[in-house]
Amino acid sequence: MKILISIDMEGVTGVTCPDDCRPGTPGWDHFRNIMSDEVSAAIRGFVSGGATEILVNDSHNAMRNVVIDRLDGRAQLISGHHKKYSMIEGIDSGVDAVAFMGYHTGAGKQGILSHTYLGNTYTGVWLNEVACSEGYMNTQLASDFGVPVVLITGDDLTIADGKTYAPNAVGVAVKTCVDRYTAICLTPEKTMPMIQEAAKKSIAKIIPVSKPQGPFTYRIEFDSTQPVIAACHIPGVEQTGEREVSFTLPTMVEAFRCFGAVSTLVKSGIEPNYG
Repeated sequence: MKILISIDMEGVTGVTCPDDCRPGTPGWDHFRNIMSDEVSAAIRGFVSGGATEILVNDSHNAMRNVVIDRLDGRAQLISGHHKKYSMIEGIDSGVDAVAFMGYHTGAGKQGILSHTYLGNTYTGVWLNEVACSEGYMNTQLASDFGVPVVLITGDDLTIADGKTYAPNAVGVAVKTCVDRYTAICLTPEKTMPMIQEAAKKSIAKIIPVSKPQGPFTYRIEFDSTQPVIAACHIPGVEQTGEREVSFTLPTMVEAFRCFGAVSTLVKSGIEPNYG
């Protein structure tokens, strides 16, 4: 049995502000250790539940955060930024299930460090008119490969969001949202056993999923006007509002890759002070 773990950072316990997970800051250097330890707890749980192969995909920012010498040696790590399937790179390698760890809620929603792919700029992302967190988007992409989501960790609102797109997944709330930059956090002493036990339990919840049927329409709302011009350089992406674009593609894989292209172009046009 092969498990893919997608590990983000905003949903790790103790992380509450951008400097806690911005590469190069003292906070990031500290919390990347806890991030790595949370993954290792899940690895122990998956192995005790019967997993024989585990692939960890570093999914935060430049995707070079996990401290490899803190990682349980029974897993392999995908580290680096340029990936065809981004946060769930490896989904096409014959995995039986995927886990979303350190996840968060989507752009425009309440939740610790909520966003969808870009930290700001996107004020809303909808996929077929469903408000789209990274978890929801990645679940739709994983379903295109027939892979179910079995474990989700993050704040309490992330776990609630997960119930809408992966109702059979086991959820572990490592902190409770007070506001976007404030949380009541459990200590790693508490969260590590919780994650390990949840991972072990989740192995029994591998239920086949159906391939989602297209077409797939993304609608993206920005916090300013200039991203519209950048996004519309991509054929098929059309302006649908003063600060909004949309595009439709027949398969989830194609739609996801177009969303990635939009995000890359938009990010290149963001000014440091004005966005």
